[in-house]
Amino acid sequence: MSEQTEQPEQTVPGGSGDSAVTGGERAEERPEARLERAVRAAEQALIEFEIAVETFRVEVENFSRLHHQKLGPMYTRLDELDALIAEAKAARTGDADDLRRARDARSLVMPMPGVDELFHDWLGSEGISDDAAAMLTERPVRPPERVRPSEEVRRLYRELVRQAHPDLAQEEGERERRDAFIARVNAAYGRGDEGLLRELAEEWAAGPVPEAAAPGESEELYARLEWLARRKELLSLVAKELEESAIGSMLRMAPDDPDRLLEEIAEQLLAQVSEREAELAAELAAE
Repeated sequence: MSEQTEQPEQTVPGGSGDSAVTGGERAEERPEARLERAVRAAEQALIEFEIAVETFRVEVENFSRLHHQKLGPMYTRLDELDALIAEAKAARTGDADDLRRARDARSLVMPMPGVDELFHDWLGSEGISDDAAAMLTERPVRPPERVRPSEEVRRLYRELVRQAHPDLAQEEGERERRDAFIARVNAAYGRGDEGLLRELAEEWAAGPVPEAAAPGESEELYARLEWLARRKELLSLVAKELEESAIGSMLRMAPDDPDRLLEEIAEQLLAQVSEREAELAAELAAE
């Protein structure tokens, strides 16, 4: 960036407000400067969008994991009951269609979980757990493990990404450094590791400060805007896929309280298990 020699102010007596006139002042702004501001604004908008997409991706991943851990055995139990009901009906009627439906239902069943797996966090060495006892006695159940990082972890993550995002790099070497750093930030965020995120924040603060790049030419700036637009389109596809996935759709039903959503689904599944068991008992009694 070329230095400008500061000119002494020349005051025009009696002028409007005694305004000062300096040499070379009031020069028209270069078109590239306005374009550069548009590029910077687009970069920041893209970064914020990437943060939102990554935040939702982590929430979907964590919710999917917890959904499988907490509710998987219930789904398996429902499949097993459906197969048993179909088999009991086929055995009673001998109908070809009933026999086919029984075979189809059995083919969908995963290996039946054992008692320890089905009630993996309900039974312990001392017998039934506090949570299970609470459900049986209608006492309040302690909230399940959170399916999303804490608010402080999310704040630290956003701040680090805004500071160290690779799209802010102007040189390939700097971009690679930022890519590697953000990969570590994403891993820490995915685990909800607040301590590691704080260490990474200190590491970034102590690292080299990227030099401010001189404004590029119009062609380079337009190319940059086009790249940012393509990147935004790609992220939009990723976001749409996440939102339309089964887990993403479920999570969007209760974005502020996904833990409660799991509890509601568990209650519905327990009710379905009871209905299937009653249906099976009636089918067996009819033989």
